[in-house]
Amino acid sequence: MVERKTVEDFKKAEKGAVISIAAYIVVSAIKLIIGKIAKSEALTADGLNNFTDVISSLTVLIGLYLAQKPADHDHRYGHWKIENLASLITSLIMLLVGGEVIFSSLKNLIEQKTQKPDWLAGVVGAVSGAFMLLIYYINQKLARQANSSALKAAAKDNLSDALTSWGTAIAILAATIGYSWLDGVTALVVGIIILKTALGIFKESAFDLSDGFDDEKLNQYIVAINDIDGVGGIKSIKGRSLGSNIYLDLIIAIDPEMSVRKSHEITQKIQQMLEEKFHIYDVDIHVEPDE
Repeated sequence: MVERKTVEDFKKAEKGAVISIAAYIVVSAIKLIIGKIAKSEALTADGLNNFTDVISSLTVLIGLYLAQKPADHDHRYGHWKIENLASLITSLIMLLVGGEVIFSSLKNLIEQKTQKPDWLAGVVGAVSGAFMLLIYYINQKLARQANSSALKAAAKDNLSDALTSWGTAIAILAATIGYSWLDGVTALVVGIIILKTALGIFKESAFDLSDGFDDEKLNQYIVAINDIDGVGGIKSIKGRSLGSNIYLDLIIAIDPEMSVRKSHEITQKIQQMLEEKFHIYDVDIHVEPDE
């Protein structure tokens, strides 16, 4: 049957958000402190990136909490879309930080304010990269189990941070042996990676919030529905995502001489098939005569 979200699912997603918050607090604090001590612009930029992830993860946690609220007279479909909104806010925070890192890095490179960093900064970057990769695997697993779009976005950010930390470590270590300009260039690259990840999350969350839906998925549904005996055709099909849940509005054509009972049985078959095969959360089916 359809994988409807349970309290346990939300608890798993919340667990992932809490793990991210704790991890980012530790990693960002270490990077910012060591970045200043070791005079590494790249590690400091990476630390700022992780610090904003603390705020982003808090946003995800709040979003998951609010999304659990049951439907009321103002929100007949529930509060699922708050998950999408949490992802959107996460992307906006990342966009601001990425822009600031790029601006600061370009300014320092133009003004040639580059310094030779200490090797300790590279070691911190490499270790934090391995740590964030572990957090990514944990959150990716929890996101799949809880079917949470917000936690999936957070996991993508975890992976981006791991790769960024390793790239930062390599550049810092290269800068310690005479290529000091690499530290500033790496800070610039970190900013670009932050922006790229943010734009990807923004695009996905904005698409869902504006009721966009994948045409390829709709085509899969159409083929499966048309294979059911008694369906004369599909006059209209619309899909939308509320959080990680999919809702469909469907108009099918049925033989006008068919009894109400028989047509109702067909709609039940359609609903059961969509739930079992595609994990559709809810389907609203309207029947019209096949003319």
